[in-house]
Amino acid sequence: MVMDNGEREDGGGGGGGGGGVGGELVEKLHVVQEIVGVIESVAQFGDYRRTHKKDCSGIVRRIKLLLPLLEEIRDLETPIPETGIAWLCSLKKVLLCARKLLKMCNEGSKIYLALESEAVMIRFHTVYDKFSQALGDFPSVEIDVSDELKEQIELMCVQLRRARKRTDTQDIELAMDMMVVFSKKDDRNADSAIIERLAKKLDLHTVEDLKIETIAVRNLVRERGGQNADTTQQIIEILNKFKQIAGMELTNVLDDPVMPKMLEKCPSLLIPHEFLCPITLEIMTDPVIVASGQWCEKNNFQLPEKPDSSVQEISSSEHKEEISSLVENLYSSLLELQRKAVKKIRMLSKENPENRVLIAKNGAILPLVQLLSYPDSKIQEHAVTALLNLSIDEANKKLIAREGAIPAIIEILQKGSTEAKENSAAALFSLSMLDEIKITVGLSDGIPPLVALLQNGTIRGKKDAATALFNLSLNQENKARAINAGIIPPLRQLLKDRNLGMVDEALSIFLLLASHPDGRQEIGELSFIENLVEFIQKGTPKNKECATSVLLELGSNNSSFILAALQFGVYEHLIEIAKSGTNRAQRKANAVLQLISTSEQIP
Repeated sequence: MVMDNGEREDGGGGGGGGGGVGGELVEKLHVVQEIVGVIESVAQFGDYRRTHKKDCSGIVRRIKLLLPLLEEIRDLETPIPETGIAWLCSLKKVLLCARKLLKMCNEGSKIYLALESEAVMIRFHTVYDKFSQALGDFPSVEIDVSDELKEQIELMCVQLRRARKRTDTQDIELAMDMMVVFSKKDDRNADSAIIERLAKKLDLHTVEDLKIETIAVRNLVRERGGQNADTTQQIIEILNKFKQIAGMELTNVLDDPVMPKMLEKCPSLLIPHEFLCPITLEIMTDPVIVASGQWCEKNNFQLPEKPDSSVQEISSSEHKEEISSLVENLYSSLLELQRKAVKKIRMLSKENPENRVLIAKNGAILPLVQLLSYPDSKIQEHAVTALLNLSIDEANKKLIAREGAIPAIIEILQKGSTEAKENSAAALFSLSMLDEIKITVGLSDGIPPLVALLQNGTIRGKKDAATALFNLSLNQENKARAINAGIIPPLRQLLKDRNLGMVDEALSIFLLLASHPDGRQEIGELSFIENLVEFIQKGTPKNKECATSVLLELGSNNSSFILAALQFGVYEHLIEIAKSGTNRAQRKANAVLQLISTSEQIP
């Protein structure tokens, strides 16, 4: 069986069988066995990264379906002519291409696969095309297999063409999360919520997961050899954010991604294996006798001091009592005591995940929800911000919604102080990460006040409203609600007032709305198309990417939008972007140019 290091690229020279019928049979068996070996190696990959798991599983399933065909070909008593051997070699090349992609989705950086999701999907589409073409070229006359297998091959061709057209809305959500992480300037917990959500979606929220990802990122950097430096830096920044949330020390990914910083003090990076814990593979802080008889002073390595466990227990116990007491004071009839308690809970809930869990376990969510309706603006502000902080925890989201917080948060969004409105919008964003809460917010008339904040709020308020509205508009019914609430004019204003720095956010929401018939009707005015062309021509690289994406979405549903854009001179700008834009912009520009070519609207 020939594997990775010795793969043959042609079907000749099969096994020294010589010419004639015997040689042809040997050659057939050799090529078939090579293909079976590739399929067996694919079957051993195991699990795949969540971002492309569906596509990977689909390809693997179809590859395995080839086994009965190969078995029947192997058992044929008649020799296969050269055209049949050539087809088998062609199929093997396709499977090797598929295996390379599957290996990346099995072992590669999860962050890279999410950040470059569209580029990876293009590789999947290439595999779909090659696989479909290979099966379509099956020489049914030269290779005489059963009618049942021939029908199965035809069915697989249809399925592969269908898979080629499939899009996944989760990729859009991931892309938006990535964009928000890098674009938001303020360091509030709404950003922490996005980072935690990303970490969970990518299965990068445990120390072990992050250690494996660090190695994958290091390998990616080495493979790239200094190319795509901007993207590489983005990947490292996100990885470090995930590590901070998990409580890990940050390390230099490029130099030594998995070794703790404290080991840099050691003059030699070669730590005797006796000092390493067999489970974590980190240096043990309390080793017993080791075979070599060394200890740490010889290597000038300072072990961290062990905290006094009794002191830790007392501190933890006092902390729990403090939180319990604060929750009791939320029910107090004394206004000042209530105000101090809710303010303190707001601060504690911001500090760390453990506090958020502990506060919820002590029953703080119900009284906090009740305080949202309290006739004191400061208490309302503290309560809604505390719930925002608590909502970062996934389990708390459901508890907060179950206690009836959504209508009360929406009321503060309508009538509260400026800061309370902003934090209410941020809370709705955080809570609406759950699909069922997206629906609840929409049905509770939460979208109109968000649109009002988008139009009339401070810069921070506009950003919070935009982020929440994007999240909510991932739901199809909410798109119609946002359009009916008048979201289009304030979004258009964000495009005009570039000093706000929210062009990309506005265009991203337009991209979602453009997938709805009402949205296309509302935004399809000539003046809007002209604005898009202006951003495609003169915007930042990210502006050009987003504007081209919106034009593609509009044009894919109605060619009149493409015709209008052509009248404003978009063609030459698309040609330029296709040559020198961001990777995603190049793909979008080429797709629009393809639409233009198909509709025969080239000027």
